[in-house]
Amino acid sequence: MTLYRRPCALVRELIASGAGDLTLMSLTSGIESDLLVGAGRVSTVRSCYFGLEVFGLAPMFTKAAGDGRIKLIEETEATLSQGFAAKLNHLGFLPVQGLLGTDILSVRTDLKIVTCPYTGARHVAVPAMAPEVALLHAPLADEAGNVVLGGNLALDREIAQLAKTVVISVDKVVPRAELPVAGVDLTLSGRDVMLVKTEEGAWPTSCHPHYGLDGAALLAYVVTAGMGGFDRYLSAFLEGRKAVGRIARELEALA
Repeated sequence: MTLYRRPCALVRELIASGAGDLTLMSLTSGIESDLLVGAGRVSTVRSCYFGLEVFGLAPMFTKAAGDGRIKLIEETEATLSQGFAAKLNHLGFLPVQGLLGTDILSVRTDLKIVTCPYTGARHVAVPAMAPEVALLHAPLADEAGNVVLGGNLALDREIAQLAKTVVISVDKVVPRAELPVAGVDLTLSGRDVMLVKTEEGAWPTSCHPHYGLDGAALLAYVVTAGMGGFDRYLSAFLEGRKAVGRIARELEALA
C-alpha cells in the first residue's frame, strides 16, 4: 500500500499552495506524507505506519518525531478502521476486543474500557472519526467522477465516503461506457468527487497497470534527505520528474 497509488501529484499542489498546520490521517503514510512533513505543513500525524517499506525509514518524519516537532496520535489498523466504521454507521464508538492488554491504552486516553451489557465481556471503545478532506489517486475514471480504484484498496473507499471534500487525481479519463463492466471493481460514485486529470499522478509510486515504481527516485529521496538535502529534493519534486531524475543520476554516478 505504501508504495502504490499514492496521491503524490495532489501533495505537490498542496505543498505549493502553502497550506499548513495539517493533521495527517492515513492508514499507512509513505513518501507523499514525508514530503508534507519535511515541508513543514503537518502539525499532527495519525497513522499506524510511516515509512518507505524496502527503502527504509521516512527520514523527515523520523527526525520530526524524534525532535518533538510534530504531535503523534498513536493509531492501529483497528482504531482507524473501527473509528471510520463507527462514523459510517452514525455511532459514537465501536468496541474492539483485541486492544485489551496493549500499551495503546496508556497513550490514547480517549480509548475507554466498556462492558458488554449482554455477555459481560470487556472491550475497548474506539471513538468515531472521519477526515475532513480526502486525497486519493486512481488509475481510471469517467467524466462524471465515477472512479475505479483497482486493487489494494486499504481504507480508500471508507475515507472517500466519510470526508466532506474528496479530491481524486486520475491517470486516465474515459467515457462511462468504457469503464469496467459489472463484476470488476467499480468502487466510487462520482456524486461528491472532485476529479483532477493528471499525468502519472502517483509517481514516484506505482499505479498498475499504467506505470511501475520509480525505485531510483525513491532511493534518491532517502539518500538526499538523509544527508540533509531535503530542500533540494523538495525543489526538484515540485519542478517535476526530470528534475528528480537529475538527482538520481548524480547519485548513480557517485556510486
